[in-house]
Amino acid sequence: MPRHDQVTRQWHSLQRLSEARLTLAQLVKAIPSELTRHLRTVRRDLAAVETSHFPLLTERVNGEVRWRLLDGFKNIPSLRLSPTELTAFAFSRQLLTPLQGTLIAASLNSALSKINAAIQASATDYLQRLDQWFSVGLGPHKNYRHHRETIDELPHAIAHRRTVQMRYFSAGRNATNRREVDPYRLRYVDGGLYLIAYCHWRKDVRMFAVERIKSLTRTDNPYQMPLRFDIDAYVEDALVAMRGERITVELKFDKATAAWEKDRIWHPISRRDRSRTGSCL
Repeated sequence: MPRHDQVTRQWHSLQRLSEARLTLAQLVKAIPSELTRHLRTVRRDLAAVETSHFPLLTERVNGEVRWRLLDGFKNIPSLRLSPTELTAFAFSRQLLTPLQGTLIAASLNSALSKINAAIQASATDYLQRLDQWFSVGLGPHKNYRHHRETIDELPHAIAHRRTVQMRYFSAGRNATNRREVDPYRLRYVDGGLYLIAYCHWRKDVRMFAVERIKSLTRTDNPYQMPLRFDIDAYVEDALVAMRGERITVELKFDKATAAWEKDRIWHPISRRDRSRTGSCL
């Protein structure tokens, strides 16, 4: 069973249980059919959610067992966060800058604002002072304010595993054409947002730059990701969005420049050999 399916089912379950008290059978019906239709699968998901410390409760109504989230769980009062947790909190807000104007940023900003409202006054003062002590330099990145509809629609298509039709501008061909793709994952890397998807035209998995998607329509056509396809393995050797045959590259740094590169991870499988003279290969 793909990990993606399990997480998606759990997300749907929590969404439904935050809205109503449901029997297990009702919860199964509320989850998209392509994810599961089995009571035992959803029961295992709920057990995993409870293990993750979500306050799930059961109660018997008219002879039926119903599941629900603890009342007031959405409004947890008085969060006590450590200085390092508050720093991570501020850090995450600044990292959202490239996605400002999209539903992803709006939703996370909303969640962070709720946390901000729940923390102690002293912690709020600390957060405000963090701007003077700590900042994030994002470097070059793309602007997605004019691509909100595309970015808002893609997570729904991915979660429900629905094929999408899009008009896509190919920079290499300097032309816009129509594509039908099965969206697998959104990936943010090197200042850009990319869609990893199976292209029906190319008969292969490709990475599409989101800002070059001119229009997007979600269809009712379900798809299944191949069982042996591993997205993490697919992007492992990518140079941002460019993929090709793996080659071996050697870089030699003399003593003066070796000090600048010693803490940088060039690639997950890279290794370095240092000489007695201070140079590095």
